[in-house]
Amino acid sequence: QGRVRGLVIVFGLIAGCTAYGEGAMADWGALHLEQDLDASSGVAALGYTCFALAMTIGRLSGTALLERLGHGRTVVAGGATAAAGMLLGSLAPSLWAALLGFAVTGLGLANLFPVAVERAGTLAGPSGVATASTFGYGGMLLGPPAIGFMADWLSLPVALTSVAVLAAIATLIGLATRRAVPN
Repeated sequence: QGRVRGLVIVFGLIAGCTAYGEGAMADWGALHLEQDLDASSGVAALGYTCFALAMTIGRLSGTALLERLGHGRTVVAGGATAAAGMLLGSLAPSLWAALLGFAVTGLGLANLFPVAVERAGTLAGPSGVATASTFGYGGMLLGPPAIGFMADWLSLPVALTSVAVLAAIATLIGLATRRAVPN
């Protein structure tokens, strides 16, 4: 019972790391493009569009990815992809490279939340889903203000790298728990 509860919380942490990135992109991506890369308002809106479109494509292809890689490798590959994409998106010196980074981030994050919640549900049923989802939505709520505070202290590009850091943490958690729940 204690091991199951611990694993559910771990999967909740993956969901939280993922949703943090989704919230950050929704609230801060366009501002970064406009403020730091001199994009017009209309072009800056493409940042979230690239992210959301790539995430949609990633989720629509998620079943095929899960069948091919399994749950553990999907989390590891997705987290690593999102981390690399967000480093590019937040630190790129050009608008087009940042847009590419946002799209890669969307592809990487696409299946992390659903897989984490599903794995928690496999372990603990509806209460596992509820726990992991609560962590996930907590990440979405905490992400934007955390980015704002970090941007005020440091800079928005540096603050956005926290999305990459949390995606990397989700990757490491995914590596550590790959064998904890059978595919």
